[in-house]
Amino acid sequence: MASSAIIVIGRNEGERLEVCLESARRCTEDIVYVDSGSTDGSVGLAKGLSVQVVELDPALPFSAARARNAGFDRALELSPQVEFVQFVDGDCELDLAWMEAARQAAEDSKVAVVCGRRRERYADSSIYNLLCDMEWATPIGETDSCGGDSFVRAKAFSQVGGFDPAVVAGEEFDLCIRLREEGWRILRIDAEMTLHDANMHRFSQWWTRMVRAGHAYAEGVIRYGVRRHRRIARALRSAVLWGGILPVLFVALLPWAPGIAVGLWVGWLLLGVRIYRSDAKREFSSRDRIIYSAGTVLANVPLSLGAALFVVRKLMRKPSALIEYKDSPSV
Repeated sequence: MASSAIIVIGRNEGERLEVCLESARRCTEDIVYVDSGSTDGSVGLAKGLSVQVVELDPALPFSAARARNAGFDRALELSPQVEFVQFVDGDCELDLAWMEAARQAAEDSKVAVVCGRRRERYADSSIYNLLCDMEWATPIGETDSCGGDSFVRAKAFSQVGGFDPAVVAGEEFDLCIRLREEGWRILRIDAEMTLHDANMHRFSQWWTRMVRAGHAYAEGVIRYGVRRHRRIARALRSAVLWGGILPVLFVALLPWAPGIAVGLWVGWLLLGVRIYRSDAKREFSSRDRIIYSAGTVLANVPLSLGAALFVVRKLMRKPSALIEYKDSPSV
């Protein structure tokens, strides 16, 4: 059987990290935890569970990409024969049967990445957690990208140089573009993979998360162009139109042409209806799909702001910085 290692990354995940590491220990003994400057005792917790720990130097900017690369390097130092690595975020719990399901799917030698169903642990505790859970429900089969939790062929990962540490959001899209351009395949299979704890209970957290996504969209499109990043380019265009241009027009027209301004609101309403009546998220209830439709329409505003933030940083030649939406729990 092909050897594999698990790489966990985290920053102030508290009790969630303990759950994550315990689930990883049920799958393999080859585990590396990479910490990005936690102040909640995460490093001591990992060491207490006899897990290999890498502490990133705080003198350099933190990013998930940098952390995963460091974990990969340490995993290969410990076991050079490792053929696959399972990346998992520290706020997730691995399903016990996932590794075997992913390994079987990766029997095709051209498959570089396998991902499955990530679910929200507490999807019913807030509409923001529910929106995350619905976001994770993506089509099965060959796809153009994966998420942070993924089963990756070490050879393919090394071939393209791993994640780009300069990308602070959307690093998975970036990696998968380079993999596919080298002829590798990305698969999403019908199998439970991880339970995720978004822990979002405030509108401000959801908003910040969407700003981060918009930042990632803009960075991906500027880096690779519209042709190579078609799906993200479409999402970005939609966000700029519905969340940027139309709100500005509404404010500008309201004093002078209130009828036209109100008509713009009708346009947003019709967009929500169109999303609801589409095939998107058909496996969910009508109530959940209404929430998803409304959330998708509203998300265009923070998405466009995130894209604008990236452009401003680019013009000012400022490096990208982490955009965090979670509170830091204690252990």
